[in-house]
Amino acid sequence: MPDIPAEFAWRVAKARAEMARAGCDVLVLDSCEAVAWISGYTVSETRYRAVFLPLEGAPWWVLRDLDIAPCREGGWIADVVGFQDGAAPEAVMAAELQRRGFGRARIGADFNSIGWNPMRAAALAEGLPGAEWVNLPGVTESLRWVKSSAEIALIERAAAAADAAMAAVAGTAAPGITPREAAALAAATQLRHGADSGVTGPILRSSGAHEFLHGLFRTDALAPGDVLHVELVPTVANYSARMMRPIVLGTPSPEQRAVATQLLAIQDAQIAAMRPGALARDVDRIMRQGALEAGLRQEYTNVTAYTLGLYSRTPRASDFSRVLLPDQDWRLEENMVFHVYTTAEGLGFSETVQVTPEGGRRLTRTPRAILSAGGGSRYAGAVPD
Repeated sequence: MPDIPAEFAWRVAKARAEMARAGCDVLVLDSCEAVAWISGYTVSETRYRAVFLPLEGAPWWVLRDLDIAPCREGGWIADVVGFQDGAAPEAVMAAELQRRGFGRARIGADFNSIGWNPMRAAALAEGLPGAEWVNLPGVTESLRWVKSSAEIALIERAAAAADAAMAAVAGTAAPGITPREAAALAAATQLRHGADSGVTGPILRSSGAHEFLHGLFRTDALAPGDVLHVELVPTVANYSARMMRPIVLGTPSPEQRAVATQLLAIQDAQIAAMRPGALARDVDRIMRQGALEAGLRQEYTNVTAYTLGLYSRTPRASDFSRVLLPDQDWRLEENMVFHVYTTAEGLGFSETVQVTPEGGRRLTRTPRAILSAGGGSRYAGAVPD
């Protein structure tokens, strides 16, 4: 077996430990994020493709002929099997498993993976009648919860792109700006600062209490006193950082300052509690109950944080395999990374946070404040960095 690059050796060992616990001879990894995590290369599912990791020996790819060259260039796995577009990928995969001596093996897969479905499972089973298929539910995500130092460094680079884009929007926004213009500036700035693409999160006029978070993208101009809600989600080498800030077009009102002061103080306490061993529901309670008891929210039904890390070409925009909610009994681990967010009275704040023994470490560094456009000080909130 060829040498494995150090960054991927621990990933392979981690996956094999899960395989050994389940008694599997081979593991199928087929989501965009899982194949990127194990191999360093990812590609869309225009045609089904997967990485096969045996308990012993070298892993191999099966994917379209068209993708063989970039796969070898972008990842470390040398054994790449291609198929023509007219072929049935599952038949090629089953034949490869047979040829390599796994026709009667215990083959593990995450049956809840985005890449898995009943028809695909049936086709593979038909091609391998002697094999036993083992469900490893959630392994697609759980292998990736704790990040390496190299992964955290990529998230930090994405966070820096988010910080730069937020500063650009805050420094340019003025009455008359449209969300589209703000988004175009944010996208261009992210790209100039090393992001994979110009994709942003919701950038829109905020309204109401918190329901604006996933509001529709509109192009109408903002007026003095409006709040431009900006959520940024840049990725670097597919690793994402996320951040939200409100930008007031003018001077924040005393009421807005008071809400920001309370909301940020509660969220600061939540972030400080994000230490290894902390119970997820306890960390969630700090923000949820704090906001309710302060009268900042009449109800609080959404999560207060969710998993961050590797994102790729997938229909899922966010990873909710680990979230902060009142019923979550799992414990935080060192070097998990989360998008920690909260909203109230039209103001939304969020950070990319790494779990450390000293408490949550913010990887996004934009000052924790209402950002003010056209009203004097750029950072007009009551809680500076």
